[in-house]
Amino acid sequence: MTIRIVLADDHRLFIAGLRTLLDEQPDMEVIGEAKDGRAAVTMVSDKRPHVVVMDVSMPGMNGIEATRQILADRPLTNVLCLSMHAEERFVTAVLDAGASGYLLKDCGPEELVGAVRDVAAGKTYLSPSVTGPIVDDLKARRKVDDSATAFSRLTDRERQVLQLLAEGHSAKAIADRLDVSVKTVGTHREHIMKKLDLRSVAGLTKYAIREGLTTTDPDRQS
Repeated sequence: MTIRIVLADDHRLFIAGLRTLLDEQPDMEVIGEAKDGRAAVTMVSDKRPHVVVMDVSMPGMNGIEATRQILADRPLTNVLCLSMHAEERFVTAVLDAGASGYLLKDCGPEELVGAVRDVAAGKTYLSPSVTGPIVDDLKARRKVDDSATAFSRLTDRERQVLQLLAEGHSAKAIADRLDVSVKTVGTHREHIMKKLDLRSVAGLTKYAIREGLTTTDPDRQS
């Protein structure tokens, strides 16, 4: 069986390298590329790949939220997330979203190819760098306390609004993108600030960056 793959990453050179590597494999075929999470969700619905290789940090909709939406629509899809971060909270968020694997971007070509084959076969793959103590932490986790991250404190829609606010989108632009009213966006923002005990968009932006929802630099916000 040929493994049909969709790639999702906002860095063109990186995604071009992934395509070249995977297309060289006799049992793999890259059938589409998406530059953000929203495009990935649409592409998976249209093309029905076996595996999605998904960057965690992308503009508009990050890979974690895209994974949630893809698996809600097509639960048999296998998502392999790529990230620069080895911290436990990122691994936790990805696995909670339903991904089948977590791979660090500094991995070698052989590891990436092997990980794609593993998740296509229904297995779970974690980079060796994030196993060991992190796996122990994941097993012991599940407590709701003051250290809970945005992924556990907020609803799916609130996480979407938080990311878009942090990326500098206006309330109207967010409302148009999510197909809701400006008033609803304002209500979500109030709930987010209350849950996170924050009082400004700048604070929300810094929080979103710290929790991996976006990589936007708050100092560049207008």
